Amino acid sequence: MTAQVAAGQARAAMPIWWQGSFRLLFAGGALWALIVVLLWLGALAGSWTLPTAMDPLAWHQHEMLFGYLGAVIAGFLSAAIPNWTGRPVVKGWPVAAFVGLWLAARLAVLFSATVPAWIGAALDVGFLLVLLGYAAREIILSGNRNKPILIVLLLFAGASGLDHAAAMGWTGDPALGMRAGFALVLMLITIIGGRIIPAFTRNWLMRQGQGGRMPTMANRFDMAVIAAAALALAGWVIAPQGMVTGLLLIGAGLLQAIRLTRWAGMRSVRDPLVFVLHVSYAWLPLGLLLLGSATFWPAIPPSSAIHALSAGAMAAMTLAVMTRATRGHTGRPLEADGATVAIYLLVHLGALVRVAAPLLPFDYMMSIRLAGGLWGGAFLLFLLVYGPMALRPAPMRGRA
Repeated sequence: MTAQVAAGQARAAMPIWWQGSFRLLFAGGALWALIVVLLWLGALAGSWTLPTAMDPLAWHQHEMLFGYLGAVIAGFLSAAIPNWTGRPVVKGWPVAAFVGLWLAARLAVLFSATVPAWIGAALDVGFLLVLLGYAAREIILSGNRNKPILIVLLLFAGASGLDHAAAMGWTGDPALGMRAGFALVLMLITIIGGRIIPAFTRNWLMRQGQGGRMPTMANRFDMAVIAAAALALAGWVIAPQGMVTGLLLIGAGLLQAIRLTRWAGMRSVRDPLVFVLHVSYAWLPLGLLLLGSATFWPAIPPSSAIHALSAGAMAAMTLAVMTRATRGHTGRPLEADGATVAIYLLVHLGALVRVAAPLLPFDYMMSIRLAGGLWGGAFLLFLLVYGPMALRPAPMRGRA
């Protein structure tokens, strides 16, 4: 009993932001996404020169993919793995060290025109390898079924290293690491989204006492969709302009769209926390269809397809997951207030304008600024609303 009391007193004395990595990583990731967009828009307009050795576009892509999404993936796993495995949440100095490593990587990459590029690369890849080590230990010791996540994390760390190698002129294809990392994040959305979206929808419908059609849970069709997505994205990584790749992407997009219709999304429209997951996932089949179609029809800009998948699927899905997870893991009600709905609207409107920007009858830079303002507004509002939520003591204990 004495040991338990001492442990309780130690937890009470511990700063709240050390009690789970997701608290700082979600807030830090959102802040970094906002900073990256502002710096990139200024560099694009010629207002300033970025202090990075990377090409400005390459830096923007790298930091949104491996910086922002790396933080969100790490935050999600730090909150989800204890639920999956039943093992304790990591707290205290390891949290501070882990978040510090992520921050050091971001600063080293940003200032790589002064700091040797290899330092940023080592810190960046090192952060992902530490995450892999933690996830492997917890999942393997508990015998949890989520071992495929470990393979994705290992490949994601490799993709980050490859992107750094490209920036240093060591690879023939400068976008290979970016495409590999991009594809891996889309596979995470396909795999994890395919678990949580129908499950959360079914749970909400059952709590409402609604009968009728329920979401179809994972079966052989879902396995086929995952396999088709993996094949198409592998083709895009290796041969992005190939006609076979284009056909595979279109096929994968159609299968993803059919999969989405099986989850009874329209029945959850009254709960924004659930419904937004369906809307966010819808960017995935749309982006794949646009990416594949761009191979055959030059009128479809590849940049629109890329932003449907990044500014749309990735950003909207991560904000949807971060809002839900923050509420659940800090003991707040799983209910979307007006500010949360505004976050969802802003990120989707920003993505829509960015995807349509090359086709709009307006000045292109004005469209880009509008998209960046809407999209950045979603992250700013997340910081203002959910940052304090994550960094203040919970009124009660809950889970997502």
